[in-house]
Formats: sequence, C-alpha cells, structure tokens
Amino acid sequence: MTNKIHNIELPVYRSSYLLLLYSFKLIKNLAREYKYTIGEKLKNEMMDLLMNVYIANKTKNALTKLEKIENAILNIEVVKLLLRLLFDLHEINMKEHVKVSIDIENVRRQLIGWEKVLKR
Repeated sequence: MTNKIHNIELPVYRSSYLLLLYSFKLIKNLAREYKYTIGEKLKNEMMDLLMNVYIANKTKNALTKLEKIENAILNIEVVKLLLRLLFDLHEINMKEHVKVSIDIENVRRQLIGWEKVLKR
C-alpha cells in the first residue's frame, strides 16, 4: 500500500501533515497534566492548520484562499508558541525542540510566500 501523502503535490500540505503526525506522537508521551490541556490544543491547532492549507489549495475563490492561508499562518504561530511552552516545561528536549522549530519555520515560510503571491 502506498502512502497517500506522497500523492499530494503541495509541499506545504506535506510538511504540515508531517508536523501533525509528529504532534500526535509527541502528545502520547506528555505528562498527564499537559496531555489534556496543551496537548489537545496543539493537536487541534495542527488539524486546523492542515484543514486551512487543504481548503486554500482546493478553493478557486481568491479571497477564500487568502483567508485560509492567513488562518493557517495564525495556526502555525500558535503551534510554535505551544511547542515553546512544552520545551520550557521540560516536556520536550532541546534536540526535539530544535528539529520541530525548523519544521515549523519551514511551513511558516511556505505559507507567507503563498500569501505574498496571492496579494500581488
């Protein structure tokens, strides 16, 4: 069986999807007091991010597309904040934090680039 994520051409979708998978794995290992608070918020923001990217890619309406991209940028900023909080609470180590921060920045840059193209 082939991995369906490879059939979607949009790099920002692929990167966001991989971040969502990472967040699910991360949440499983959080302390109970953070799993159902920060972990749930992280999971929801990541799913919203992925849905906003997906809808922006599928819609033909330029205003809707731009709105969804702007929402996705807000989602990725919240994800960045939540992961920083988990790092400061010692729920993720430095190596994990650096890796995921690079991945987040990659998604953020792609979204901002897409937004700039649409605003021209």
